[in-house]
Amino acid sequence: MLLHVCCAPDATIAVEKLRSIGIEPTLFFYNPNIEPKEELEKRMHETVKLSRLWNVKLIVVEGGEKDWYKSVSNFLHLTEGSKRCEECVKHRLLITAQFARERGYKVFTTTLTASPKKNAKLINTIGLEFAKRLNISYFQSDFKKQNGFLRSVQLSKELGLYRQNYCGCLKSLKERNERNALHNLQQ
Repeated sequence: MLLHVCCAPDATIAVEKLRSIGIEPTLFFYNPNIEPKEELEKRMHETVKLSRLWNVKLIVVEGGEKDWYKSVSNFLHLTEGSKRCEECVKHRLLITAQFARERGYKVFTTTLTASPKKNAKLINTIGLEFAKRLNISYFQSDFKKQNGFLRSVQLSKELGLYRQNYCGCLKSLKERNERNALHNLQQ
């Protein structure tokens, strides 16, 4: 199974749950949406760290920023959880599905469903659409269920993993900063 990884904390619970049912995933780090570059490097470094700690194969694919930007450019004015995010997920899952098929993986999935801010039903629908189109299988998940998100927080602390506080793109960083500023003003 090829497991698209958005970040090491979300990968913890996905790998743990997949291994518990006898599936050994290969981590696939492809995230052209993550900015600034320093943030992308932090998340990549932490994913490498997790793959070494847990002895999980990791494939890192860098680049793709121009194609990703084309996918979301018409929706940059929209907020997190909108069509902007849907197009971002579509872009990353399409690349994952294509890579999986080209490299002989029979199944792909993503860690994106570990986040309480992500719509697992939508993500799974997108995954299934690409699976059908590319004649490959997609593993439906909702890794945040059954305390999955809380477990990922616990595992991240135990492993000393950096845990980011925004989804990844500059727009989500700006929205997070605005929420924090508003919260600070209200206190």
